[in-house]
Amino acid sequence: MEQAQGPEEFTLVTRKPCFGLPTACPTCLPVYIYLKLAHFPFLLAFNSSYPDSDQIPYVESGTYVAYNNENGGVIGRLKEDGIVDLDSEFQSIPDWITTKAMINSWLADALTYELWVGTEGSCARKIYYSDLAWPIGKVLFLLQIRALKQQFGLTKDNTERREEEVLLFPLSFLLY
Repeated sequence: MEQAQGPEEFTLVTRKPCFGLPTACPTCLPVYIYLKLAHFPFLLAFNSSYPDSDQIPYVESGTYVAYNNENGGVIGRLKEDGIVDLDSEFQSIPDWITTKAMINSWLADALTYELWVGTEGSCARKIYYSDLAWPIGKVLFLLQIRALKQQFGLTKDNTERREEEVLLFPLSFLLY
């Protein structure tokens, strides 16, 4: 965590960085991008105490906290509480709607796939489990890999095809 904050300083708490990104967590990165696009001033901190927590990412300031597992997630809570609302500034701009959809779907899926499958889990271990005791980290890692293979419908026979669909289709769509 950063040093003591004033009452108006906000901190975005995410999971660790990787791939040269400020956070490589597929759930945290869209929140980070949203706050940056809104020119919302915040500090960045990392929490690796509970790697599978659905509360991460969260924004905090003093006693105020907006958790990811609340209705609407972090962004929804910040909007509801009148702290930041990027959507109200760009409601009539179709490019913003497209960008928002891309960040929340394609980017998140591609990052999730690359993090857990593409790097054979080495980055995921670093981000999520490096601060845990080895047996606990290993078990949580294997459970997550199993869940993600089911989510993406991965089998030994279709891994290459699914990789193209998850990683290359969004890029080809953007280029044309």
